[in-house]
Amino acid sequence: MDLNLKGKKAFVAGGSRGMGKAIAKVLAEEGVDVAIAARDIERLENAANDIRKNTNTKVVPISFDTGDKESVDSAIKNAHSELGGIDILINSAAIPNGSPAAVRPIDSLDENALIGDFNIKYVGALRCARAVLPYMQQQGWGKIVNISGINARKAGNLTGGARNVALMHLTRSLAMQFGRFGINVNCIYPGATRTERTPEVMLKRAKTLGISAEELEKQDFAPDSPLGNFICRLVDAKEVADVAVFLCSDKSSSISGEAIATDGGAGSFISY
Repeated sequence: MDLNLKGKKAFVAGGSRGMGKAIAKVLAEEGVDVAIAARDIERLENAANDIRKNTNTKVVPISFDTGDKESVDSAIKNAHSELGGIDILINSAAIPNGSPAAVRPIDSLDENALIGDFNIKYVGALRCARAVLPYMQQQGWGKIVNISGINARKAGNLTGGARNVALMHLTRSLAMQFGRFGINVNCIYPGATRTERTPEVMLKRAKTLGISAEELEKQDFAPDSPLGNFICRLVDAKEVADVAVFLCSDKSSSISGEAIATDGGAGSFISY
């Protein structure tokens, strides 16, 4: 399927690794010029070189901090200048699951860490959206995809879950406000996803259980495992990216303000 994205311009917050990088790569493969933004400039430059390998598109690495308004505004302005516009925004900047000091029961969590998590992910996404929306509104076309997470649908994680729920509220609110200007805003809920971090995380867990990482993954995704999903395997970041990029195209023009899970069918709960 030709998504007709060639020549579009995208800003990917959190584009140096993980799902953000995977999305940036698929966008570039579709002919989109991409600005990838994160804190670590060395990691950004490595990611940009990797994305450029098999594409003929422009990839611009930009160091910024979603927790700082001036940094966000400057990065968006820089990207707009370097790319010649911004048609697409991907909000994927965050610490996966939340800061360790905030992923605790209420009596022991670090309040400053929790506030920091919200500032980076939720308020950061709001800052990025606020900075790009005038460009999108002026041209009468735009796509925003916010990367939330399956913790939004599960109680327990007072930082990861709560900020993901807030991000969905932002998604729906922006879709309602800006849909009349040709701008679609949607949200993706990934579950457990294979990224660059996965081998290290799996190995650490496996060692505590005295088994190999391969055995642990089979155990996690065995049929009826509470940690698994309906497809009985770990979803790859590329699969999440494919959904995100579809939402960046006019093929998805009737979808706005929605949350789409890319978790392979995790859990038996029903969301509607």
